Amino acid sequence: MLAVRPQWKGQLDFVEVADFEGKTDLTDAVKDVDAIIHVASPFNYNVTNNEQELVLPAINGVRAILSAAAKNPKIQRIVLTSSFAAVVDIARAAGPDFTYNSTHWNPLTYDESIAPETTAVVAYRGSKKFAELEAWQYMEKQHPHFDLVTLCPPMVFGPVAHPVSSPAALNESNAQLWSILDKTKPLPEVRVPLWIDVRDLARAHVEALLRDAAGGKRYTPVSPQPFSFGLAARIVRERFPDRARSPGTEPAADETLPGPSYGLDGETTGRELGVEYRPFENTVVDLVRQMEALEAAGSR
Repeated sequence: MLAVRPQWKGQLDFVEVADFEGKTDLTDAVKDVDAIIHVASPFNYNVTNNEQELVLPAINGVRAILSAAAKNPKIQRIVLTSSFAAVVDIARAAGPDFTYNSTHWNPLTYDESIAPETTAVVAYRGSKKFAELEAWQYMEKQHPHFDLVTLCPPMVFGPVAHPVSSPAALNESNAQLWSILDKTKPLPEVRVPLWIDVRDLARAHVEALLRDAAGGKRYTPVSPQPFSFGLAARIVRERFPDRARSPGTEPAADETLPGPSYGLDGETTGRELGVEYRPFENTVVDLVRQMEALEAAGSR
């Protein structure tokens, strides 16, 4: 990370955390810092134990951050990356006339989240809910010297800033987006038709840390433009015709546009944190260009 950001060498430091399964002590890691942005959380669908591999590590990570922050009187704020997974009620047949906002919570119980028969996708939703609740309950009970801001974004796409060896090393969401260029595979299923560009989400984190009025609030940053992988395929067809899933300029049968769906309040984030959301086309084009350059570099 430092090798690709030499200009920040004097201002960027790293502490390796092996895992959040045990009693991780981050006291030294947060020594002499003024604020914390906590983004780490397990995101892996190949699990055999929902509680031990998804739910508890997410909760323990939050506990470790809060415990360390409580010992550092300099810390003024913690910004926690939660997820739309902590907001959405998948069982609810919400139509286009319904808009989720920061007051909504997914209704999963802890027992439902950790049950052996529960899929990893559902367990992940539980992990995000109960990790975020851990933070808010701590604030309510302990009244620490710092305040808390949480962000609950949906799907996150966009060019990567961290080193990746090839497109095969992309994270889960970007890997799905990149996979639309594979003509041998069907388009991925859209679980949630809501998204945000990673650069806009990064801006939201920074502004949530810096703006005094954000303290104690929960935000749901999201682009106002719904997405589908069919829409992404259409963008690729128009901007990268040689990578289109089928010949010609007309969209293929599976390149469908987003249908009617529930919404998510991103206006509050835009207004209070000063975030401007970029178009989906920009996100797709920037990621594809970056991955094509990576492919070209790897073939030399």
